Amino acid sequence: MEYENPNEPREISQEELRNSNKVRSYYEKLEKIKSEIAKAFIGQKQLVENALITLIAGGHLLVEGVPGLGKTLFVRTLAKTIAGNSKRVQFTPDLMPADITGNIMLDTVTGSFVTRKGPVFANFLIADEINRAPAKTQAALFEAMQEFQVTLDGENHRLPSPFMVLATQNPFEHEGTYPLPDAQKDRFLMKVIADYPDIDEEKIMVTKVLNGNSGAELSMEDVNNVLDVQEFTAIKNFASTLRLDPLITDYAVRITQATRNSSAAQTGAGPRGSLALIRCARGRALLQGRDFVLPDDVKAVAQDVLSHRLTLSAESELEGHSARHVIGNILKETEAPKGIKSAEN
Repeated sequence: MEYENPNEPREISQEELRNSNKVRSYYEKLEKIKSEIAKAFIGQKQLVENALITLIAGGHLLVEGVPGLGKTLFVRTLAKTIAGNSKRVQFTPDLMPADITGNIMLDTVTGSFVTRKGPVFANFLIADEINRAPAKTQAALFEAMQEFQVTLDGENHRLPSPFMVLATQNPFEHEGTYPLPDAQKDRFLMKVIADYPDIDEEKIMVTKVLNGNSGAELSMEDVNNVLDVQEFTAIKNFASTLRLDPLITDYAVRITQATRNSSAAQTGAGPRGSLALIRCARGRALLQGRDFVLPDDVKAVAQDVLSHRLTLSAESELEGHSARHVIGNILKETEAPKGIKSAEN
């Protein structure tokens, strides 16, 4: 992609004008979603932004954090801002795959078999504490997350469009949790960390929660729909057309390749990692109100996109390094392309 000299006047095409109007309109909608989320979830702006990037990119989101940080409240609020069908499943050790996907049942009245579709048949599946269920149950989502369909008794059933999994999990160190299979982790476009609020955010939260209420959680009653399913799909489709310099694609692939060559990682990110970097970089660009991608977009999302796709070496774990630390070092060592600007700069 060649960018125009910003010092030379040029005529703006009708297509560019339409795209500019779309960017402005979609940016305003996304800012509105942030405002609605803030009614029920205080602070953690980076968590909110990365979650929105995942939505824009049409991927699945994994939110990790210790109990009591509002992870479930957050994903429920996020789902409510889009007027789609959402269902919630509490993952437990005794949860069976059929409790998610559904099954074929005998109708004792008619004597025929009928299909009972499970909660996975929704636009947004909220998988609460997903790592409290064993691998067999977690695997029930493999086909749904990758192929957007469920097979019941040999028959394929398409899932609604759009379909997204919004999952929460506690750290593996907590009692009663199971590590997610690598194949499942790879299907999450982004893994974001819910952290403790800072002191000002916590004071605001305590004040709002206890302002005439006896409960221990902010209410979602005031949260409104911002987008319908059609508008949400339009934003996703538009994000996939944002301008992308080949040098940025090269940069994303070099970062992903570096995870495979790092001595700190036993296994690195696969090709899904490169694809995820570009998808999320485009999502961030739109969230910033741009119709073009910059190297900074790739840098900003790299840790949340790639960290859950790595398996650290034994030496790295003994030294106390995290996957995010490894990705951070790779970003410092990987040269970013220079001189990529928009026609407007």
